[in-house]
Amino acid sequence: MQRTSPVAHRGSGTAETWWRRWVSITTTESVRGHYPVTFVSSIATCVLAPAYTIRWHVGPLPTTVLENAILVTIAVFAVESLRQGAVPVWRSGLVAPSLLFLAAGAISVFVAPDQRAALGLYRAYFIEPMAFGLVLLNVVSTPRRALGVAGGLAVGGLLVGVANSAVVVEALRQHTYDVVNTPPVVVYNTANAVALFLGPLIAFGGAVALHSAGRTERWLAAAAVLLGLICMVLSFSRGGYLAMAAVALGLALTHRWRWRLLTAGVLASVALLAISPIRHRVLTEFDLSNGHNTLVGRFHLWSVALQMLRDHPVFGAGLSGFATVIGPYWNPTNVDRFTYPHNIVLNSWSETGILGLVAFGWIIVIGFMRSWHGWRSASAEWKYIHLGVLLALLAVVVHGLVDVPYLKNDLSLEFWSLLCLSFAPAALVARAANATKAAP
Repeated sequence: MQRTSPVAHRGSGTAETWWRRWVSITTTESVRGHYPVTFVSSIATCVLAPAYTIRWHVGPLPTTVLENAILVTIAVFAVESLRQGAVPVWRSGLVAPSLLFLAAGAISVFVAPDQRAALGLYRAYFIEPMAFGLVLLNVVSTPRRALGVAGGLAVGGLLVGVANSAVVVEALRQHTYDVVNTPPVVVYNTANAVALFLGPLIAFGGAVALHSAGRTERWLAAAAVLLGLICMVLSFSRGGYLAMAAVALGLALTHRWRWRLLTAGVLASVALLAISPIRHRVLTEFDLSNGHNTLVGRFHLWSVALQMLRDHPVFGAGLSGFATVIGPYWNPTNVDRFTYPHNIVLNSWSETGILGLVAFGWIIVIGFMRSWHGWRSASAEWKYIHLGVLLALLAVVVHGLVDVPYLKNDLSLEFWSLLCLSFAPAALVARAANATKAAP
């Protein structure tokens, strides 16, 4: 049975902040079980997920803070495996589709117009995040460790979200931002990037807040979700709003207070729409004659992407090749230029071909199946972890209908990190079997 942290029994007047409580939880877990140093390094890597924007070159090779953090974690994992005499677990339901996805990505490097750029994306979107997920499969041995990983991602995302929200609020206060236009940003290139990263984490946090047995975990998750939702609202991402509506519905349907939660969700939505900037931003999408309506542009982009894919159905445009290959199909007078089709299906098809589309779809389906099965039948201490992953995948798919929810350094790391949390309990059994075989 899951232990409740002693912090949870302290009075409401405690001076400890949510940050100190999270650090207390994660540092306690770091000294338990196998891979203590790798666990701490993994959390640091998750916190640094948005730091892929800090770039430099090592000789001719570009690199980022995030990439170096991943490589350090993998190196620490290898050293600890040798010192502990542990055989890393790698077999799971993800092996076959992951290998297919890797193969599709490798093929896409060779067919890409710019193979050097494609190789960089293959390293950042395929090899490194998938290797990091393999590390987590071996390191996450308790629900508390799973929460530590998700918490690390949340800390990184909220730091960026709060910074971006401050810029947006200041622009609104100074009347320098018209909400029908793209919001101002800091750290990321677009405000949608904030919503794409925070969406799955809000979904995961909602599951913890409503279903965790530990009071400390519930309050920490609730605080993170509330702050994340504020940042989501101030991102003015319509795709993010749509994803949050789907997540809220999913959360309500999994709880015994479903009608109360549904009512609260509807009232909260009405209250938000009563705020003029938000209402104006949302209603713009219902006016197809409005020049700031992004759906009209998306429809045209999807149409042109499908035309291109009819001529390149097997391999697509190759990694990093969409902007180049789409040229003959795109109106040269259109000032907008896109690096992706902004749809989860078309993104995968264009970048990795039909093989990559099948592989990524396979991964998503298996992720849904495993997390759903875990939510329905796992032990009480793991159930809400599985539900969090299930709802996070829901957020990825729903937001992915109109955006790019995977093909980015931080998003690919987040995707594999959260996905592997649902496969970690099965890996515990495999680790126990390996230990039994190794015992004299």
